[in-house]
Amino acid sequence: MKEPDDQDTEGGKSDRSKSSGKQSIKSESRYGFEDTTDDTFTEGEESYLEEDSDLEDLEGSSSSLPYDYVESKKASQEPPGLDAEEAEEELKKKISESFFYDYMELASMPFVTPDSNIPLDFLVLVHSFGYDCRKRANLQLLDSSTLMYIAGNQLILLNFKTKEQTYLRSSSGQGIGVIGVHPYKTYFTVAEKGSFPNIIIYEYPSLKPYRILRDGTEKAYAYVDFNYNGTLLASVGSSPDYTLTIWNWKEEQPILRKKAFSQDVFKVTFNPEDDEQLTTAGSGHIKFWEMAYTFTGLKLQGSLGRFGKTTTTDIEGYIELPDGKVLSGTEWGNLLLWEGSLIKVELCRSGMKSCHHGPINQIMLDEGEVITAGSDGCIRIWDFETIDTADIIDDTGLLEIEPINELQVDKNVNLFSLIKINTPGYNLWLAQDSNGAIWKLDLSFSNITHDPERLFSFHSEAIEAVATSPLTYLMATTALDCSVRIYDFASKNSLAQMKFKQGGTALTWVPRIVSYSGAQIVVGFEDGVVRILELYDPKGLTIFAGRKKVPDVDIYLRQVFKPHTAQVTALAYERDAEVLATGSKDHTVFFFEVEKDYKPIGFINTPGPVCQLIWSSVLHPDSTLLILCENGYVLEAPCPTIKEEEDDRDVVSYEISDMCLKCFHFTSVKSKILRSIEIEKREKQKELKAKEREARRKKLIEEMGEDAEKELQEEEEEEEEEPLPEIFIPPNPSPILCGFYSGPGKFWVSLGGYDSGFLYHCEFPSCDKRSNFEEQKDEPFDFRFLENTEENPIQTIIFSFSQTMMFCGMRNGAVRVYIRSHDDHSLTNLDYYWHFNMHDNDYGYVKSMATSFDDRFLMTAGADNNIFVFNVYSELEFLKIIKAKVPSPKFGIETEPSPEDIEDPKAYSIENARRKREHDKLMKEMEELKAGKREQIRALRNEFWKLLEMNKELPKHMQFRRTDFDLDSKIRADIDRKTVYKIHQVEKELAWEKEKHELGLMKLQNRFRDPLENDTTVVYAIQTNHKISSYRLVKPSKYSKYKRTSQSERRPSKLERFEKEGSGKRDSQKDTGESIIMQEETMIEKGKIFRPRTLSEIMIDNQIEKTRKLIQKAERAQLKIQQRKKEWEELYKSKPDEDYEDPKDVQAIKEAQVYMGDFNLKTAPDYKIPEHMRINAAKKEEELGHLVSLVHGKKMQMNKCILSLRDLKVAVIEEIQCLVQELKNIQSTLHISKHIPIPQVPQIHPEEVPEKRFHYDEEILKKFKRQRMKIEVQKRSHMDQIVSSSAGRGFLKLPSGKDGDVTTRDSLSRSSRASTFSLELPKPPEFEKTEPTEVELEIMKRDEIKHLYMQEYLTNRIKELTVTFDAELRLLRHQKLKLDTQMKLSDLHHVTLFQEILLLKNFEKQENILQERVNSCDKEEQDMQWKINELLKEMEERKNEITKLQEQEKALYAGFQTALGENNKFANFLLKVLKKKIKRVKKKEVEGDADEDEESDESSEDESSLESDEEESGSEDEVFDDSICPTNCDKALFELALQLREKRLDIEEALVEEKKTVDNLKKEYDTLSKKVKIVATNLNAAEEALEAYQREKQQQLNELLVVFPLKLHQVEYMQSGEIPHDLSGTLVFSNLSLGRLQARIIQLHEENVKQQKLNKECRERRKRLIREKREMAKTIRKMEETVRQLMIDKFGRVIDLEVLQTLSVNTTLEELKIRKLRKELTNAKEMKMWEAKIAQLRWELMMKTKEHTKKLHQMNDLCIEKKQLDSRLNTLQNQQGNAFQGPRKADIVAREKITELVQAQAQRILALKEEIALLRKKGGLILPPIRPTQENEMNL
Repeated sequence: MKEPDDQDTEGGKSDRSKSSGKQSIKSESRYGFEDTTDDTFTEGEESYLEEDSDLEDLEGSSSSLPYDYVESKKASQEPPGLDAEEAEEELKKKISESFFYDYMELASMPFVTPDSNIPLDFLVLVHSFGYDCRKRANLQLLDSSTLMYIAGNQLILLNFKTKEQTYLRSSSGQGIGVIGVHPYKTYFTVAEKGSFPNIIIYEYPSLKPYRILRDGTEKAYAYVDFNYNGTLLASVGSSPDYTLTIWNWKEEQPILRKKAFSQDVFKVTFNPEDDEQLTTAGSGHIKFWEMAYTFTGLKLQGSLGRFGKTTTTDIEGYIELPDGKVLSGTEWGNLLLWEGSLIKVELCRSGMKSCHHGPINQIMLDEGEVITAGSDGCIRIWDFETIDTADIIDDTGLLEIEPINELQVDKNVNLFSLIKINTPGYNLWLAQDSNGAIWKLDLSFSNITHDPERLFSFHSEAIEAVATSPLTYLMATTALDCSVRIYDFASKNSLAQMKFKQGGTALTWVPRIVSYSGAQIVVGFEDGVVRILELYDPKGLTIFAGRKKVPDVDIYLRQVFKPHTAQVTALAYERDAEVLATGSKDHTVFFFEVEKDYKPIGFINTPGPVCQLIWSSVLHPDSTLLILCENGYVLEAPCPTIKEEEDDRDVVSYEISDMCLKCFHFTSVKSKILRSIEIEKREKQKELKAKEREARRKKLIEEMGEDAEKELQEEEEEEEEEPLPEIFIPPNPSPILCGFYSGPGKFWVSLGGYDSGFLYHCEFPSCDKRSNFEEQKDEPFDFRFLENTEENPIQTIIFSFSQTMMFCGMRNGAVRVYIRSHDDHSLTNLDYYWHFNMHDNDYGYVKSMATSFDDRFLMTAGADNNIFVFNVYSELEFLKIIKAKVPSPKFGIETEPSPEDIEDPKAYSIENARRKREHDKLMKEMEELKAGKREQIRALRNEFWKLLEMNKELPKHMQFRRTDFDLDSKIRADIDRKTVYKIHQVEKELAWEKEKHELGLMKLQNRFRDPLENDTTVVYAIQTNHKISSYRLVKPSKYSKYKRTSQSERRPSKLERFEKEGSGKRDSQKDTGESIIMQEETMIEKGKIFRPRTLSEIMIDNQIEKTRKLIQKAERAQLKIQQRKKEWEELYKSKPDEDYEDPKDVQAIKEAQVYMGDFNLKTAPDYKIPEHMRINAAKKEEELGHLVSLVHGKKMQMNKCILSLRDLKVAVIEEIQCLVQELKNIQSTLHISKHIPIPQVPQIHPEEVPEKRFHYDEEILKKFKRQRMKIEVQKRSHMDQIVSSSAGRGFLKLPSGKDGDVTTRDSLSRSSRASTFSLELPKPPEFEKTEPTEVELEIMKRDEIKHLYMQEYLTNRIKELTVTFDAELRLLRHQKLKLDTQMKLSDLHHVTLFQEILLLKNFEKQENILQERVNSCDKEEQDMQWKINELLKEMEERKNEITKLQEQEKALYAGFQTALGENNKFANFLLKVLKKKIKRVKKKEVEGDADEDEESDESSEDESSLESDEEESGSEDEVFDDSICPTNCDKALFELALQLREKRLDIEEALVEEKKTVDNLKKEYDTLSKKVKIVATNLNAAEEALEAYQREKQQQLNELLVVFPLKLHQVEYMQSGEIPHDLSGTLVFSNLSLGRLQARIIQLHEENVKQQKLNKECRERRKRLIREKREMAKTIRKMEETVRQLMIDKFGRVIDLEVLQTLSVNTTLEELKIRKLRKELTNAKEMKMWEAKIAQLRWELMMKTKEHTKKLHQMNDLCIEKKQLDSRLNTLQNQQGNAFQGPRKADIVAREKITELVQAQAQRILALKEEIALLRKKGGLILPPIRPTQENEMNL
């Protein structure tokens, strides 16, 4: 072993006090160092303390800062007492660059009990043969030849060229979590495990401890990583805290710290491009971190990746891309591209295949390529640009890509990590294989690339057993990785390995008594198989003599047998090596006789799974076997007696039932032991207290006298003892881990679980066969306490060959050595031991140990896949180099046949095979008995059938009925019922199989048969060898059924859009014109409502009509003038300029200049693709679909013809059969000499009716079943198993005897009918033969002639049918050959189209983007152009409005001038009044709109302009007053002037508003025009880009190869009369295209002549037009002079005719006249109405006068009557006193009336009550109400 800073061996030999002294020195140096660096702080420390405050809230986290660091921090936070210079000096204090720790003080050392005299180097690590290949990142590279990996508590530095190992011990002694290497390879980190473990950074290559990082996690580190520059270190802890820490490792200070996640974190890395970004990934998560400055300082902020629709996965491998994206792997093998915290796209291979088959464990970015390594053993190289720019294209979120290169390392390889070897000129990598290997890979992918090389091979699973040779330094190991390996531990070499199907679980070396050369080992496996392997040196074989690269050791399979059905757990040879015992988890122990090739002796059953077998030594009187069971049982079995040679075939089982077994059922006594220890402890304490009390009593008595005894009694009464520990027995028994014999019938055992911490000495009770092991409970009689084994029990115990050392393998991977005397079987001296942690403390418990034959070496094997070889301390020094000697091969071993290995895990064990043999023997006997019974039944059945035949021969009246033979009808009915029941049961049993096969059949039909539309049908000719086959057609593909919509439809050209818009405008104008006419018509129709009219209305209407006609006349004249003006304007607009050229001619000239004489091919670089010829994937798919449908239709048509031909053949065969039958009948009457050979009836071949293959019947199925059973019988050889249920139904089979018989029932019936209708020949008479007469002879001759003719006719008919059919077939065959040629061409065209589709789909995405850009620009241009057109329309409308207003103003002045008349002396005054400018108050709406505020400035400007105008005309306004009409001035004209002035002002205001609107529209128009130019520029750029892309696409399409089959006569490109070899410069033209080109030449000549002639005619026409123009100008001047003269003659001056025509009528005057007429009519109506009212009132006055007169007469009468009454009143006053002397009569009468009324009301109340009571009752009779009498009514 090589250690850094090695010291002399004497210095290493010390006791525990020395080791503790070293630890104290270590602590002193540590604190002394920290005292010098207390004030060493960087800028990030403040943020670190702030971050630590966040850590206090984390669950399960402890103090984040060590005590000394906090103290130093507090000391550093006291600057007020120091001046500035001292503070600066303290800040400059840092760890020295040259400072190193002492490795010997850091490294963990073995523990030795004090005063034991055991040296510290009792065991020295010599070599490590293991490798923890399943540990993450457990392969690092320090330089081009040095590897580094973790092995338990060791860090191994391996030179893979020299295979030399160097070891570094962990400082904690509790294991190493993870390792890492600095980017510059000058340092490496060792992150350990334990309680608050450290990270130690070593300097390389000196291997000195350089820095120590403390308190980064609670239990263990999971991953560490340096940043790109190596200045920072990131670490992440494992459970329970998962703390992420960023370190300034050179200053040993943490910068930031935060909890990474709540589950396992596998990895943490820096972004190589940005040190402030990190990524962590692990169980079901990925997290993205960033160092961000906040208001509280530097913080570590994390963003958890959200998987979204993607399934959550564990992430092992990922890589940060330079642009910030992250590429990660998945469990199912795809790649995830992360952007931000979301998945941008999921990457897979084409066909939706995953990138790897299984998880992706590592992803790297190297030289612009992405490298992925997966658990499938593949390394794939991907294009970085493709991955970096990947994006989703559909809803699946998947993008298909293909790797650039791929390397399959080997079979059964699981790549876990890759590391690049920095060798210039080579691309070499080292790979960690989790299946137990380290590979060297060449990823250059060139012609000289080396194959993958396996540098080292190790066990990949837990090592179950190790054994050493009894003769030499050889070691054998086996593990659950299904391998057995052989090592030379002296020379540190791995020699050989052998692979099996199952994992090895037990191993032992065969003693020398059996194999003197020590060349055999016995291995037990998981499936219960035991194999005996033999080692030999292959160099000793003759067949290897002279060969190179011969291995040092080879393994030969000597023997194999299977004694168990479960895992073999123990193997042990008897002390005399006569018996081999094997134990298993199947609760059995098997014994074999070694001398007779391991002949089975027998087995015994155990009460639990066997975990260890130990034979007694020679010191014991008898040879016994100690059997340890896991569940607490220990058995002792005597050595089985070996029987002499005898035939054991009659023995049913190997079980040994008469063996006397001793059993010890362990019962937990730990609680009793603890209780007794507590009792002893308390007794000792009591004795000490009693002595103290006695001494104190004596002292108190001397001091206090009698009072001292009372005080002591009170103290004794106050003391109370605590209760003793209760007796506890665990509900589940503690497992037995290991044990060994201590003497006859006595043994020691080590237990786990509750009973750990002790070694128990036990003794077997006496043997009692009647006792029940389960009820038995035994306790050990002695025990030994083992220090520090309460939670760390002993897993395995072995002794040295000298029996002086006891080696113990612990649960935590430690090795403990006890020194004992030779005869110390009671283990009295276990207080002194040597203890050292070697294997991993968490999962590396020691499974097996072994010592060398000379006790010089100790080998330990752990569950962490590590094998350590130790040199055992000895006072003797061995200086010579030792090496294991491999046994020589046995003579004739190369010719010996290898035994047949048992590879099937379900194979029978020895016991099961014997039982199977006995069962088969019994079944054979039963079958023989059944066969005898069947023979008897067969004989009886034959006799019964004979009786039935005899019964049939009897007369009917004597025959027995069939039912008379039944002895009992119930028996037959019962048999039938049972048969039906059995059939039903069998159907139920086979229902699942039936359904399974039906589903399988349905799937096969759906996959292979249903898609077929036509199967291949071959029709054979009858006489020739010609044949024709139909096309095998599948149903139409998606291209013929589905038309994909194009995302980039062709944009219509500008000319097309212009024509479309022009037609639309014309249609819209036409529609608007029609709508206006319709509106006018409706208005007219509404006015035509009939009603009677008066004369005055008629006069008014006539006046209105007259005025309207005059106005219409003026308007028509004005409209005519306007139309004439418009025509003139259009005419002048259409007038071409002097340099005008026809656009069509310009375009034609341009095209001629561009294209004429320049035949641009599609391959030309400047070829411009016309818009109508541009193609995309959708159009190409449509073209492909059209081709597929066309081909499908052609093939379908041909198939129909072939099937029709097949049907014709069937009909011909049927007819030939009928004719042959007739021919046979005819020849039966003819002499044989006159027979013509009968033609052979043709047959239908199976290929002609392929549908028959899918028809089957019961006979076919039975035949198929017999074939399958025969095959199964041949396969299974010696095993009788049920025929595999996966046999198919056989629907593709045809019966051999029926292949040629395809005639249907109809054909047979037709043939039978034909035979019946054939010539009915007379049968020969049955009478005696006589000589025929002459007539008869004549008749016979006639019949013979007739028959000969019919014979020849039928023969010719058959030949005619066959020849006709063959001719039809040849003709159709010729057509099909032509169609085959077309189909082959179509297939070639199909391939070309498909290649074009693939190419176009690659271009489609970018093309769609460009087309969308063009479309958007074009749409924007169209929208702006539409807005411009709308603005122009609106501007035109506004200009028309302005023109109209100006014309109204002119008409206003003209009308007023007409109203004034000529020579009016007030004309000037009235014109001034009319033209006077007045400041008018505008009407403003009271609304708080922003628009009014904006317009306020404009209105103020208008008002100011009006005011200025008034001021200018103020001098004129002062002369006259427009408010008073001058004298002698017509008031009507004055009023008219005022009214017209208001109208003029309205018109002027409207003109101002319209002009403002026009100005705004012009500004908007100018803005839009500028925007249109910009958009047009963008559109042109986009069109150019699209055109360039189309050109690139066309160039790519041009590179596709197109196949054109040509005949030799079609090739016209010759060189010296021969076809040149190079045809790259040739062109392929069709005859049609060539003909068109030739015809085009003639057309061009004709067009040239025509154009020359047209040019000449145009020149002559031009001259004529110039001449006519001059003449027309002279004529116009003459006409203008004539008109001018006529105006002067008629009007005296030149006037404007337009104004004259508009003044044809005074509309104002006419309106006033009409208003006057209407007023007069209204007044007349009103006068008439008032006259009618007056007449009515007069009549009413007369009636009132009459009524008044009548009332006066009545008044007179009343006055007379009053006078009479007055006189009577006077008379009555005189008699007043007499009236009041008695009761008045009136009072009496009134009283009587009231009494009667009360009585009547009481009666009515009673009646109503009775009625109410009746109504409440059901069915009550309702009486009419009681009404009062008439008298009462009258009185009332």
